[in-house]
Amino acid sequence: MEQWGFVGRTDELARLRSVATSDSERGLILSGAAGIGKSRLLHEAVSPLPADGRAVYFASATTASSGLPFGGLAQILPPDPPAGLSPAGLLRWAVDGLHADAGGRPTVLAVDDAHLLDPPSAALVHLLVREGATLLATLRAAEPVPAPITALWTEGLVDHAEVAPLSIDESRALLNTMVGGPVEIGSARRLCHLGGGNPLLLRELIMAALRGGALLQAYGFWRWTGRLALAPSLAELVDARVGSLSTGVRDVLEMVSLGEPIGLQVLLRAADPADVEAAEERGLIRVDRDERRHDVRLAHPLYGEVVRRRCPVTRSRRLLAKLADLVETAGGRRRDDLLRVAVWRLDSGTAQDGALLLDAAGQAFARFDVPLTRRLASAAYEAGAGYPAADLLATALLFADEADAALAVLDGAPDDGVRRMTARATVEFFGLGRTEAADDLAAVTLTDPADAARAHAVEAFLRLQIGQVPHARELASLVADAPEASTPARGLAKCVLSLLAALSGDQDGARALLTAAGAETIAWRRDIPALQYALQMAEGTLVTVSLDLPAIDRILAAEFADLAQAGGFGFGSAWVSLLQSRAAWMRGRTDEALRAVEQACATLSMASVYDGSAHFARAIIAAQRGDHPLARASLTIAEAAAARPSGLYYAWRQQARAWTQACAGDVTGAVRMLLELANRLREDGFHAIELIALYDLVRLGRADLVADRMAAMAPTVGGRAAPVLIRHATAGTDGGTHLAVARDLSALGYQVYAAEAAAGAVRIFRAARDAQALAASTLLADVLARCDVLRTPALMAVQPTLTVRERQVAELAAGGVRSREIADLLFLSPRTVENHLQRVYTKLGVNGRNELAPALRLLPQ
Repeated sequence: MEQWGFVGRTDELARLRSVATSDSERGLILSGAAGIGKSRLLHEAVSPLPADGRAVYFASATTASSGLPFGGLAQILPPDPPAGLSPAGLLRWAVDGLHADAGGRPTVLAVDDAHLLDPPSAALVHLLVREGATLLATLRAAEPVPAPITALWTEGLVDHAEVAPLSIDESRALLNTMVGGPVEIGSARRLCHLGGGNPLLLRELIMAALRGGALLQAYGFWRWTGRLALAPSLAELVDARVGSLSTGVRDVLEMVSLGEPIGLQVLLRAADPADVEAAEERGLIRVDRDERRHDVRLAHPLYGEVVRRRCPVTRSRRLLAKLADLVETAGGRRRDDLLRVAVWRLDSGTAQDGALLLDAAGQAFARFDVPLTRRLASAAYEAGAGYPAADLLATALLFADEADAALAVLDGAPDDGVRRMTARATVEFFGLGRTEAADDLAAVTLTDPADAARAHAVEAFLRLQIGQVPHARELASLVADAPEASTPARGLAKCVLSLLAALSGDQDGARALLTAAGAETIAWRRDIPALQYALQMAEGTLVTVSLDLPAIDRILAAEFADLAQAGGFGFGSAWVSLLQSRAAWMRGRTDEALRAVEQACATLSMASVYDGSAHFARAIIAAQRGDHPLARASLTIAEAAAARPSGLYYAWRQQARAWTQACAGDVTGAVRMLLELANRLREDGFHAIELIALYDLVRLGRADLVADRMAAMAPTVGGRAAPVLIRHATAGTDGGTHLAVARDLSALGYQVYAAEAAAGAVRIFRAARDAQALAASTLLADVLARCDVLRTPALMAVQPTLTVRERQVAELAAGGVRSREIADLLFLSPRTVENHLQRVYTKLGVNGRNELAPALRLLPQ
């Protein structure tokens, strides 16, 4: 933790090095906030400069040296100046001494924290630059700068630039180097936000989190618990940046820290405008403009953490109540005002309106902010909001993996009949893994048709999860067509039917049902909050089984993905990560796919409501990368977790087993497993997944077993991928069709499938010694160049092993070197070279030198 790799700042680093080695530029001064990384940047720029080409002098000014004549540059000056010299004479002595030491080489002077230079040192720097030295220096923003240094850029002698905070991507890269491994994306985003792009503050945050046990590691990923430990060093850093405050500016800072973002007009009514201006001038707050709105935020997120912790409880309650009053008086026109006012009322002790708190809790749950939902729903229940508040509180507890606490809330709530019964069944099923909860619902006799419809809708969803498909379909169909069913019950039934339609291959039907259910989400969320994720589950299944890359991209770009990835909603975060992994894998980006699926593993490791799906996906990706130990380990973890209700997703489990077997070299065993899986999927009517399982057999070289069945499925399974997969399965030994399919698959974004189809074309053309092998090899090489690690059987079949000598000869020949020249270079006879080339041609299935280059690109490096 004391040292970490240098990340980011590529533009600034390149600019500094360019100035240092330029014959025309005189210097560059960088300024920025404390801890922003100026010193490290300066050191990285100067350290690689060759000593024989330039005379490089590095000095660091300090507070201690600022009161001593030439103290700031004492590190680079001779130790004993001549006695009796005037100030001007001392300057001349220093300049001449440095010139003499440089020995005629160009001089580069690097000065860190130049704002702390004493006056003689500042004058010396100015004089050196005027006499031809190149200056690289750093300044701390908002600090007074010696006049000779300021004059350097005001007179145009050197350039001046600001060092901006690290970007989010740069902060994440730095964070990973600090902890020595990848950080789960939600944790990384929150920590990087708190760090505000400041490396020093980020370092202090991480050190405090590690010391306090708030950073934990699971499945190779670090995860932050959310507990913020403010170490004394961190608080001192913030204090140094905030400085002393007047009472009015302190009130402004506290108010913004408690309620940011605050509308500028609200803040101006709550505080003295002069104090607001002073806070902005000192860089403590910033005003952001969004169209006609002006929002006030703290200049750095950590200011809020320190200020809130030091603000007395009585004052913070008074300020929060004041903010709530002001926003309510203004009419609460912004979308977030309801939620913000409810939180302020709760924190200030002025919350009395149970309905307000319940509405706010529902809004928090819509954002997948489970901790806030839990807090507001609990307050709403205590304020008399009745059973709906208890239901939402139990839902939040379920999503927080506290099923027992959720059941206790439901059991202690006013009896709401069937609503409580279905809520309890949901908690028992998903929270405790009691598959019998579906039978418990079925055993209850309900006379009211609306109540019966609600119970049937929930039962249908539970039965679907355990693979009781006909029963689930029957129940859901009854509810969807029942006029007495409530809107939420019909919405849930439509989700069940949509999911079944997606699995069966009816994409249009699934999408229509999803659209209808989504239009009723508001009512559904209020009445059956625990099953809100059914809509996302159905949509995720649809885009996954249909291999719909554009739809997955739209989901990943949507607001839901950002909310889920922000942390605090494990199911949502894992769902998004699994979709991201699926899309990345299809595009051949297996490194990204593996990272994303491991994010899902890390997220779900914190919850017992886990069916192993993430680890099954991890096993499949690892196996197709050729990493059998990782695939085997992932499969073992997934099998151990698969006792949870996961009957609907048995296909993923069997696919993971098959690909792990194939990775181990047992392709025959993998084929047998996939045939068994395809038969079961056909019996269950899951034709969309059946098509994928059958195509796995094509990928393993057994299209002969499945071509007829896949051709027969053409009218059944919709989507843009299905026709191309079927054409590949029925291509037989027609190399031209394999090549055309490969091009089509690549154009659709399915690079893994495209590579394997192209490999099939290469294999067919090579066997026939067909000249089209060159085109196929070229396409395969181009596709693989867009992919990360791929080691599937189809690809390995076109990667024969060459000896070291054969590889040397082939690469030289592919580069245009003649046989006699190759012989001279490798100390071989020309006949031996030709013999090597003939063996290479035979192994690679090519006809001559002009086909060697693309064929060699297919081989592992």
